[in-house]
Amino acid sequence: MKQRNACSPSRLFPPEDKASWDTGHGRLDRRRLKRAAVTPQEAGLCGCWQFTAVERLSYDLTQPDDPPSLEIGYYATSLTVDEQTPEEVGQIIRDHWSAIENGTHYRRDVTLGEDACRTKGNGAQVLASLRNLANGIYELELAQGRTKVDTLKSWCQQQTFTNAWKLLQR
Repeated sequence: MKQRNACSPSRLFPPEDKASWDTGHGRLDRRRLKRAAVTPQEAGLCGCWQFTAVERLSYDLTQPDDPPSLEIGYYATSLTVDEQTPEEVGQIIRDHWSAIENGTHYRRDVTLGEDACRTKGNGAQVLASLRNLANGIYELELAQGRTKVDTLKSWCQQQTFTNAWKLLQR
């Protein structure tokens, strides 16, 4: 058991007193960050100056008897370690995922029913592409002022094949 803990990635993270805690979505999360300065040549990624690992220990507050889940996410960025503090990098990562979850994924999951769809294989990939296409066309129409509706669902309900074909030909 000691040998397994010695090889655990968790031991590489800062001590407990450097962790940040927050609640949301029915969870209590503890996050610890480990950052490493790199050059683009070392990273093998053009413009990459930093690797960041985020350890997240998550307690489900709705299921207090369940054990916590532990996950480690890895990130590459063009920011150098001197440009942002670990707290700022952590906030950037959380904001990034919040925008994704509240933007594209919400529209695909809730508005377009992706989670409820039971199609498998190539059909699922085709449907995901069509959902992305609908989302993208709606965003373009909204940005260019060609629609006044404020939700993707309302916009989709207004579309017919003839309307969609005209939009694609622009």
